[in-house]
Amino acid sequence: MPEAVTVEIAPGLVAVKGPKGALAQALSTDMKVEQSDGTLTVERPTNRGEHRALHGLTRSLIANMVEGVTDGFEKRLEIQGVGYRAQLKGKNLELALGYSHPVSIDAPDGIEFEVPQPTEIIVRGIDKQLVGQVAADIRKRRPPEPYKGKGIRYRGEHVARKVGKRA
Repeated sequence: MPEAVTVEIAPGLVAVKGPKGALAQALSTDMKVEQSDGTLTVERPTNRGEHRALHGLTRSLIANMVEGVTDGFEKRLEIQGVGYRAQLKGKNLELALGYSHPVSIDAPDGIEFEVPQPTEIIVRGIDKQLVGQVAADIRKRRPPEPYKGKGIRYRGEHVARKVGKRA
């Protein structure tokens, strides 16, 4: 665990504070979370399937909180299509996606947008789940279509292209 991170453990709750902010997560009361010399340990009561699943979930949630308050998370989106572009309006994002009106997306608390160029959007934050959800909401406004490939996609996402009609 990085030095600048403090963890508070209560029954059913883990709170993590770091240089980028603070996060809290409600966890199952079945899992035992213990802290000893800079290491967090998650233990399960039995080896039954649901306890094994909760064990991995709890471990991942805590690891993501620690990574979020130290480094943060980001998702990169690419826009493809003639006339499709993004720009910042204050903290909010305004998209031109071929509709008759601009699409405005408000930045929730803990999320910031960056637009290095009009065809690229970066979503940043400390909460991994929230960053992924906001990126998915942006992508949902105009998902990539299979014929011309126009739309909003994640960086590195492969869109299966289809052949159009043949005469």
